[in-house]
Amino acid sequence: MINVNKDALVSAIATKTEQSKKDVELVIDTLIEEITKGMQAGNKVALTGFGTFKVSARAARMGINPQTKAKIEIPAMRVPKFTAGKTLKEAVK
Repeated sequence: MINVNKDALVSAIATKTEQSKKDVELVIDTLIEEITKGMQAGNKVALTGFGTFKVSARAARMGINPQTKAKIEIPAMRVPKFTAGKTLKEAVK
């Protein structure tokens, strides 16, 4: 199994589209920025066939510090969630 990082993704897209790596990196950075902005505003960002990014509310709860075994309160927070789309699910099967 090979992990794909941002540099490898930029190189692969640049080669396939015959665009410069600088231009491809700008597009990827802009995509990530816009998805992040949408989620910060509480919106759902759907990329048809790929998946949906959304924000979910996590309630406050009690936890345990594993070192001291002391009970601690974990505050409520908003967390990002990703749900894979049908095309992505089928491709991974």
